[in-house]
Amino acid sequence: MTIAAASRENSETLFATPAVVADRRADGSIIVKSSMLLQPHARCVGDWLEHWARQTPDKIFLGERASVDAPWATVTYGDALRRVRNTAAWILARGLSAERPLVILSDNSVDHALFALAAMHVGVPAAAISPAYSLVSKDFDKLKSMIKLLDPGAIYVSGTKPFAAALAAIRPLHTAEIVSGDADGSGAISFRSIAATPETDAVAKAFAAVGPDTIAKFLFTSGSTGTPKAVINTQRMLTSSQQAKAQTWTFLESAREDLVILDWLPWSHTFGANHNFNLVLRNGGTLYIDGGKPAPGLFATSLANLRSVMPTVYFNVPRGFDMLIAALRGDDELRRKFFGEVKFAFYAGAALPQNLWDAMEELSIKTTGRALPMVSAWGSTETSPLATDCHFQAKRSGNIGVPIPGTELKLVPSGDKLEVRVRGPNVTPGYWKAPELTAQAFDAEGFYLIGDAVTFADPDRPELGLFFDGRVAEDFKLNSGTWVSVGTLRVAGIAALAPLAQDIVVTGHGGDHVRFLVFPNIAACRAHAGLPDSADVHEVIANEKVRAPIAQGLAKLKAQSGGGSSAHATRALLLAEPASVDGGEITDKGYINQRAVLTRRAAAVAVLEDDASGEWIGCAG
Repeated sequence: MTIAAASRENSETLFATPAVVADRRADGSIIVKSSMLLQPHARCVGDWLEHWARQTPDKIFLGERASVDAPWATVTYGDALRRVRNTAAWILARGLSAERPLVILSDNSVDHALFALAAMHVGVPAAAISPAYSLVSKDFDKLKSMIKLLDPGAIYVSGTKPFAAALAAIRPLHTAEIVSGDADGSGAISFRSIAATPETDAVAKAFAAVGPDTIAKFLFTSGSTGTPKAVINTQRMLTSSQQAKAQTWTFLESAREDLVILDWLPWSHTFGANHNFNLVLRNGGTLYIDGGKPAPGLFATSLANLRSVMPTVYFNVPRGFDMLIAALRGDDELRRKFFGEVKFAFYAGAALPQNLWDAMEELSIKTTGRALPMVSAWGSTETSPLATDCHFQAKRSGNIGVPIPGTELKLVPSGDKLEVRVRGPNVTPGYWKAPELTAQAFDAEGFYLIGDAVTFADPDRPELGLFFDGRVAEDFKLNSGTWVSVGTLRVAGIAALAPLAQDIVVTGHGGDHVRFLVFPNIAACRAHAGLPDSADVHEVIANEKVRAPIAQGLAKLKAQSGGGSSAHATRALLLAEPASVDGGEITDKGYINQRAVLTRRAAAVAVLEDDASGEWIGCAG
């Protein structure tokens, strides 16, 4: 058996065979859906916790540790349910509701999880807000707007001291009780005391009243400008999404005892919360909370945790895979353990550059003789998040798969692209207290206007999946009338400039050529130039040993594109200032908002257009 055949056979034991129906309409639009019917799903998220607390009360549900040297502190399903019910009694006694929800400002933790589950258990929405709005922001404007919109009944922070400035900034805007994970003498209520509240009969009564249309949580979109929108997430959205996942990831039903996840992805985002956390809860698995993340100084924590707990399914974003590959190359023992125990790897949120896909495949084959299956999915906060799932081994990176059971896609011709729209039980009913924005978000047939474009891997074989083809609003034309596919070019550019480019923003609107604004990987640039860790950022990006390979990368991209003006950049500008949270340029997962960067950095764009400037790097060759 060949390596490729072995890889396909391995994926076939994990996933359902894709089965898709594509109905082509007279107006040129195409309705694409799974021929697999969505099976009945749970009434609410709380049903999952109740079930596993009865079936496997002593199994570890959640684990966390204070440092890489500390032991894992774990919570079983039985203990989790007891603490959830106790906390729910406090929530009901304080009169929390959809109009007075629970707001969580802190990062992932066991207390965070139990508090949110307790709220949802009795029909009170939980709203996890990215800690960056409290800990990184300087003006707190977006945090203030979120608090005004939600009018919370309780606000949880892991400790009042780190959040002191944020709490002070929002104090005039609410009457919520402040709950802290630490008993720090600040006057805040400790979560430990709340979790010890005696359960009351009201908890069971409220739990029984929760239905599919009950709001489970509010999740905020990043928002390129202005106030982030609060996306309503109903219980139906969350449970139908996980039912569809179970029907496509068939190993979940046959090997629940093997589902172990080590994950850092934030619960303020739909990927970490609705996809990963709920995957564990729905299927009775174990989630170890990774206190690290793919960022300088923090990924070492992720690696230490990975050496301690090896997951059966590995989740990360492209930046995380980039850092993981470097670590695996330098650690034979970790590499053998990783490829020997992980069933498959999953990337999402942004397309994985092909060079990283190839590197993972090469390392896997070298280590085990087979290619580790690499899969992905696609969706948004508004689709909770699954709309498509790549439950098969694709031939290359970027395949977002096929519609999940119960979900329909409408592909609408838009210029030379196919705009994709989504309809199904996993789709939000709208935005909280924003009826006009809600109305604008759906077409006449009730399809959500997600704003993305897709293309078929093979138009004659829709079961082979779809490829993300960029954001419709991000793409632009050059003066020649040629469209620039921003999403596709961004990924190709990162690969061509690897490892020196952490991310790229594509510009050139209305001009003759494409240009790149480059957020450099400063650590990689320092290493490449032989500079010390203390070297100033401006010194690093001005170094010829950094600028020369960037120019070579631009030339490489031009050669790969055949010289087409829309498929390569003639100039690149290395940005010294990192992406700004306050400016809406970046999320806490590290995703770059193209529009926000171009708006905020108009002066940098002007430098790229200035032929006399010596700051930009030109395409060599």
